[in-house]
Amino acid sequence: MIPISLYIHFPWCIQKCPYCDFNSHALKQNIPEEVYVQRLIQDFEESLELLQGREIHSIFMGGGTPSLFSPAAISYLLNEIQRRAKLKPQAEISLEANPGTVDESRFKGFFEAGINRLSIGVQSFNANHLKTLGRIHDGERAKLAIEAAQNAGFKNFNIDLMHGLPQQSLEEAISDLQTALSFAPPHLSWYQLTIEPNTVFHKTRPTLPVDDILADIQEAGENLLAQNGFEHYEISAFAKPGHESQHNLNYWQFGDYLGIGAGAHGKVTYPVATISLEKENHFQSSATIDSQMPQNNILINICRINKTRQPKDYLDLQKNMVAGKEIIAAERLPFEFMMNAMRLNRVIKRELFEARTHLTWESLTPYLTQAAAKNLIVYDHDQIIVTEIGRRFLNDLLEIFLAF
Repeated sequence: MIPISLYIHFPWCIQKCPYCDFNSHALKQNIPEEVYVQRLIQDFEESLELLQGREIHSIFMGGGTPSLFSPAAISYLLNEIQRRAKLKPQAEISLEANPGTVDESRFKGFFEAGINRLSIGVQSFNANHLKTLGRIHDGERAKLAIEAAQNAGFKNFNIDLMHGLPQQSLEEAISDLQTALSFAPPHLSWYQLTIEPNTVFHKTRPTLPVDDILADIQEAGENLLAQNGFEHYEISAFAKPGHESQHNLNYWQFGDYLGIGAGAHGKVTYPVATISLEKENHFQSSATIDSQMPQNNILINICRINKTRQPKDYLDLQKNMVAGKEIIAAERLPFEFMMNAMRLNRVIKRELFEARTHLTWESLTPYLTQAAAKNLIVYDHDQIIVTEIGRRFLNDLLEIFLAF
């Protein structure tokens, strides 16, 4: 069966960062912690049918700032989830933490609650860059937070860093990486700042480094990480062997995931007519996958589900938590699969494509022929390898999978 994960969204932050386009909301009063957790449990209960008896592969608590919630609330939530569903033994359970909201006692509380992996949102250790990014911590606070997490017992943790920041030099970007590496993290997310619509930076655009400097930062950073034993396994993720994010790997391998919480998204696969979802009127499409199927001849639906974005609406007991549901049309599945799988710096296997989409490998022929002709990929009857040119022009490669 296709592995399934659980994503839990916590929508509040102390303040909204100017680059952030996530569903996060600056706090105007105390967090309604107890009420929100109860609503999450109700949301999970209403999603249980979608598990179809599967174990939960991993849990990721993102935001917003999940670390604003108390360890007691997180512990209660995890216990209630495990009362209702089975977790895979030693399942990865991650929580995003803002260095400005945690100390060692709080980290110990999260560890005792069952969190076994942290993602610490440092972004930079440079005071000027942190101020520009609107972060509530400084460089010293970030360092103390990482040390506190380690002292609390966390051996599996990620440090989240950005580069290509306003006015950032090559030396400053590499200094951030070197500082992060001094803490011997098993995983690093290192990605370039992009200006997204509906953000403060989009309205008041900062001066970013020119392309030549950005390219130099990328090359120098990747070399430094490789020298320190990190595998560049995903576009913006680097890990020591055996420490890849299992939750994110499930996304990129087109696995299933439930999403609970304000604005959360999910994606689930299920046999046609086994689940009552298609009887509801939320779908924007009623397409089923009934062509180009492999030998097992099982009709399936692959459905995306999104929850109400605004916290006040999500908490309103008179309103439906589900904002929309859509079955992915069969003709769009090659793009949907490749948009995820091609984020990984790994061979794409025939077996994975057919298992996740229920389409045949041969149905990819028009796409693969065109992509190979442009030297974006090489392929045979069992696998696809994205070339170095394909990695560099990934958006152009993905557009091919929308062309037919």
